[in-house]
Amino acid sequence: MGAYVLRRTVMAIPVLLGTTFIIFMAVYALPGDPIRALAGPNQAISPSVAQALREQFHLDEPLLVQYGLYLRGLLSGDLGTSFSGRPVAEIIAAGWPVTVQLGVTAWLMMATAGVLLGVLAAVRRGSTDMVILAGTTLIMGVPFFVVAYVAQIIFGVQLGWLPTSGTDAGWPLAYLMPGLVLALYGLPEVARLTRTSVLDSLGAEHVDTAVAKGLPRLAVLSRHVVRNSLIPVVSLLGVSLGYLLGGTVLIEGIFNLPGLGYQIYTAIPQHDGPVVVGIGTVLVIVFLLVNLLVDLLYGLLDPRIRLG
Repeated sequence: MGAYVLRRTVMAIPVLLGTTFIIFMAVYALPGDPIRALAGPNQAISPSVAQALREQFHLDEPLLVQYGLYLRGLLSGDLGTSFSGRPVAEIIAAGWPVTVQLGVTAWLMMATAGVLLGVLAAVRRGSTDMVILAGTTLIMGVPFFVVAYVAQIIFGVQLGWLPTSGTDAGWPLAYLMPGLVLALYGLPEVARLTRTSVLDSLGAEHVDTAVAKGLPRLAVLSRHVVRNSLIPVVSLLGVSLGYLLGGTVLIEGIFNLPGLGYQIYTAIPQHDGPVVVGIGTVLVIVFLLVNLLVDLLYGLLDPRIRLG
């Protein structure tokens, strides 16, 4: 098992380097001068001050040199400093709890509803199955920002059930609406994979044997069908948690949630590259760790994977 963990960890290193390189190059290749953006649209900045700031943030160096300096700082735990002078690690520490609460809330909604709908669609073939498949297809076809704004108008403004923005209401009220919107776009995949996996298990020989022994239908479903069907679903749910944590940028912007996504949402127009790159790096690391944990779980469930 130790060799398997080491192998998966080593494989994650080039992925981390490649993704951080792409993020770094994409951010610093954006048009515009970040130093001018720092001064504001209606403020002038003297050439000497601008040059001093470029030297301070190494913006006068080639991009590859800047990336090398960033990696050197990253190895020592330094995520850099924003152009406003605030350490990126401090920004992440302030926004991380909000993003985690939003991501976990959305994940719980997606996992619960997705598995239940998938099992229901598999065991209730016919009209129920068709309604669930049609509903998940409809969800996939509607842009999420449309759902977000409609939810704000209906549940927040007209009905007054949930807050439309901010975190003043605390968890879970402030996170229910954005969490639901975020969960909707992973739910169809979870429901469909669960449905397919349950259908495959329903036709297995051990299930037929359990039915022939006279076991109650609910016991057959819970012990012999759903339990075996959830192995591929667990893998998808693990990866989805990483995607949800990294996919909160626009959701946090729409619902004015001061998390990591909101920090990226506001940093991009300001050309604050250190903030975008630093947060992007942390989200990539979290995604890789989640994938590693899923791989380890798979290795525990099926020893053949560790030996592959």
